[in-house]
Amino acid sequence: MRVALYQCPPLPLDVAGNLERLHRLAHEASGADLLVLPEMFLTGYNIGAEAVGALAEAQDGESARTIAELARSAGLAILYGYPERAANGQIYNAVQLIDAHGQRLCNYRKTHLFGDLDHSMFSAGGDDFPLVELNGWKLGVLICYDLEFPENTRRLALAGADLIVVPTANMVPFDFVADVTVRARAFENRCYVAYANYCGHEGEIQYCGQSSIAAPDGQRIAQAGLDEALIVGTLEHQSILDARAANDYLQDRRPELYGTLHKP
Repeated sequence: MRVALYQCPPLPLDVAGNLERLHRLAHEASGADLLVLPEMFLTGYNIGAEAVGALAEAQDGESARTIAELARSAGLAILYGYPERAANGQIYNAVQLIDAHGQRLCNYRKTHLFGDLDHSMFSAGGDDFPLVELNGWKLGVLICYDLEFPENTRRLALAGADLIVVPTANMVPFDFVADVTVRARAFENRCYVAYANYCGHEGEIQYCGQSSIAAPDGQRIAQAGLDEALIVGTLEHQSILDARAANDYLQDRRPELYGTLHKP
């Protein structure tokens, strides 16, 4: 499977502008099977609670319908970040996956909120870590800070994930996550991890870029620098099998020793 990541500066508060550049980008990436966009791509991330409340949409809202039509016309699946307004009025930092036929495959809500920024805008997602099939690949989804908790990637790997996709809005001084943690999560779970970040500024935030796709052996098969970029990597099932043949962390676990890890 060919996976494309779009690293870009945010266009805060400009839903129409973000949909317009997605239209251009989707056709540029039409040789890929999946296009992954950053966290809160639709609206920008650092926009404040009032703006999030005004711009939040339902899973099947107008933007979702527009992106579904775009996915059909471009012939590729699209994973994008957006503020979701649930039926009960709560607002979540969410990502949605729409396949190349325009079907909504899954919606994931960020479970681990980062600092005052996230807590001021969003409710935390519940115990729902969807695993879906796309083009013969089992795909799990996390958002940004979620990746920094090893339990999240491990539960997806144990459920059978071949690829964990992570739209993100990671910033300076947390470059370490983009540089090291992404590769470590892929290596320790013997699966691919695709990490799509912003670059440039948004208010006082300086994003650190370095979007990448890490293979099951921890090596990067695609990597962006600090500027806007569209990068593409080709994923092979054999790479997962080869990594697990070398040493299989999932098989070698001893869960009977870890029983107290869930306690505060």
